[in-house]
Amino acid sequence: MKTRVITAIIALIIFIPIVYFGGIWIDIAACAFAAVGIGEIFIMKKQILVSWDFVFALLATLSLAVPDSFFSFLPPFLTRIGIFYIFVMLMLVRTVLSKNRVTFDDVGVYTLASLYIGTGFHYMAAIRNAHMGLQVLFYVFVVVWATDIFAYLIGRKIGRHKLWPVISPNKTWEGSIGAVIMAIICAGIYVYFVPTGRDSLSLIVLAFFLSIIGQMGDLVESAYKRFYGVKDSGRILPGHGGILDRFDSMLFVLPVVAFMGIM
Repeated sequence: MKTRVITAIIALIIFIPIVYFGGIWIDIAACAFAAVGIGEIFIMKKQILVSWDFVFALLATLSLAVPDSFFSFLPPFLTRIGIFYIFVMLMLVRTVLSKNRVTFDDVGVYTLASLYIGTGFHYMAAIRNAHMGLQVLFYVFVVVWATDIFAYLIGRKIGRHKLWPVISPNKTWEGSIGAVIMAIICAGIYVYFVPTGRDSLSLIVLAFFLSIIGQMGDLVESAYKRFYGVKDSGRILPGHGGILDRFDSMLFVLPVVAFMGIM
């Protein structure tokens, strides 16, 4: 527990100023997190990082994670999705050149992971750098963190009925429902005191859906960790695991916020 607390304090001391100042700092942080995240996928799969497979997967991930302005020098017909697909094709070519030592299934995992990780971290930076983005991003943090904290506390205190024991045996229905309620309450308190430039009632209602989506992101990460037989996605954060362990809910929630036009 001591290690967990110390890591959390150090991480927040570094992360909060990056979020506060935004701009290029959060763009760099988003790309760094994305790079570590795709690396954790390779490590969970017991694949080496010193390989063309990782290079192509990393570049595919970063092509989605970087800010939109990064590709402004390219001709209009070549979009970030086009760049991403070029790296996907290169990964597919590897199945031929490696004589199927790199399989189609492997490339499927790398492609999906790149899309999931790169897009999630891209929108972390994009939301922050939008109009009043600092307030909106902290709104997202409040909803996700409240969900995580109260799901644990309420589940531990009164949890009796398992939510999805095959995937995550410690989560309960009581913790999940309680977390949604508390996320709505915390969102309401936040938007009451902090102007976001968005409709407050809409953000309170949205908190209900974001809390559920965040819990689904958590369960998705639990599912693939269980599939690969690992407890944590990585060890970069002592006591907390890896980057994907810390941002599992965010990687689901942030794109939804952006897609709904809240950013």
